[in-house]
Amino acid sequence: MTLSTPLLAAAPLLAGLIGPALLGAAPGQQQADRPDHRAMRHEIVEHVAARTTAEQRRVLDYWTPERMAKALPIDLLDTVTDGSGLLSGLTGRTEVRTAHDVSSRRLTPRGDGVTTGMAADGLAASLWDRTLQHQAAARDQGAPARRPETNTVGSRWNTGGAVARTTGRVFLTVRGADFVCSASTVRSANRDVVVTAGHCVKDGTGGWAANWTFVPAYGMGGAQRFGQYAARRMFVAGPWSRSGDDNYDVGMVALATSGGRHVADVVGTQEIAFNPARGGQVFGFGYPADPPYDGHHLVYCAGRLRADPYGQSRDQGLGCEMTAGSSGGPWLTTFDLATGKGTITSVSSFKYSDDQRTMYGPYFGDAAKALFDTAEHA
Repeated sequence: MTLSTPLLAAAPLLAGLIGPALLGAAPGQQQADRPDHRAMRHEIVEHVAARTTAEQRRVLDYWTPERMAKALPIDLLDTVTDGSGLLSGLTGRTEVRTAHDVSSRRLTPRGDGVTTGMAADGLAASLWDRTLQHQAAARDQGAPARRPETNTVGSRWNTGGAVARTTGRVFLTVRGADFVCSASTVRSANRDVVVTAGHCVKDGTGGWAANWTFVPAYGMGGAQRFGQYAARRMFVAGPWSRSGDDNYDVGMVALATSGGRHVADVVGTQEIAFNPARGGQVFGFGYPADPPYDGHHLVYCAGRLRADPYGQSRDQGLGCEMTAGSSGGPWLTTFDLATGKGTITSVSSFKYSDDQRTMYGPYFGDAAKALFDTAEHA
């Protein structure tokens, strides 16, 4: 689908992470020319990531503390990798965007004044240096714990509970550049599944992410506290793989164990549900990395859901100012503020460029359920 209004880089929030190095065509793409009937909408496209113990160790060894620290929100993918491939807006779209769209909507908030002729490595370093300056000014080191709010567009989550462990950062590589996203563990038969945005797994019609690694509870004492988990197998819906359709911007990933333990046994899980009633109260979580956030703290938005006012998608919107890096973070209903447990019914997906205060997330219908059913038995 094509949105009439350009998306923000934060939109796909893919941001953070959209996609690791593209690894090539996924099984099932040869069906792309068949009619788009109901069965096709529920088609599952799979990618085998780190299959062996040796491959998984290579992925984990890749993510040194320095690389993690320098990974950029996915919204900079086009800038860092010369604009080919991924949607300039972080959502897997491939429509043409003007230079004005890119500079005014993606880079101006940073005040970077980036020169497009810079080499990828030099540009990434330059952007990182500038981002650190913003972060140093915006970081709140000693925020006191306070009762969670039921209506906020972006607050630090300081009260712990299950959500602080089950939500984590995703690190991935795309076209030689490193990025970040957010994700959450979910209760599954294999005890290995995390849910995130589709654009944090596969670049729409492009390639798959490489070096895909989930770090739960990233803000709680560092990346090693609960281990790091490499992806074994990745799954997206057919419409996302064929056309970057935002209605299907959901990804499910089956993780390898860490130290011989399944992620669910280490940090616990959230419930997941499909075909829920629309509207209602939701809490969205993630690790936004663009200023004024720095990617080191779990942040949440809370409020009531509303339909896409542009009618461009079946997604629902949540008042939320989280920035790039929060893509793929879980949206929980029936959320218990005391325990930090709830039911995931969507993930952060995109924003419209003329409304940075509203995040949109895909409706978890039958296609998302088919993805989950496949991933939990992978």
